[in-house]
Amino acid sequence: MSDDIYMNIVEAIIFASDKPVSNRVLASKLPDHCNVSEILQELKSKYTNRGVNLSKVGDSWAFRTAPEVAEYLIVEKTVQKKLSKAALEILSIIAYHQPITRAEIEDMRGVSVSQGSLEMLFEANWVEPRGYKDVPGRPATWRTSKHFLDHFGLESIKDLPGLSELKASGLLARNTGPSYLNSNNINN
Repeated sequence: MSDDIYMNIVEAIIFASDKPVSNRVLASKLPDHCNVSEILQELKSKYTNRGVNLSKVGDSWAFRTAPEVAEYLIVEKTVQKKLSKAALEILSIIAYHQPITRAEIEDMRGVSVSQGSLEMLFEANWVEPRGYKDVPGRPATWRTSKHFLDHFGLESIKDLPGLSELKASGLLARNTGPSYLNSNNINN
């Protein structure tokens, strides 16, 4: 088979998938001699300046609408229940301080975490259990999921905006910010 057929196979697998496809899955569909990274880079280049782009999401790949044409698409979907302010705050704490326990989230917020807020984030597939902290009681820890990265258009958690970016965008007052954002986890 020619190298073009392997690129076509990778392209078709990613196109047909309803979620990002990992390098590992793609490699499992191709002969051992194929270099999946090279194929993906060639495909990414092929889809530059097109209506759809090949985007990296964590260690996975997905086709996404190019930002410059997105406004021309009409998407009809069922509107999910909006996240509460508390759920958004919990999500941001998890994103910037992961992996983190429920008790640590409560310490940062100064109030208890309702089971409903954490469940809503879990059901939305934005957070997932990470494992257990190696302390007495071995509490569960939480982290953001690949779906979180995909939803917010991030390649990795390192792409989250820093404190100065949040202030510049007007999302935080220039002289203040939530105490849970004032840490070493956010680039200044």
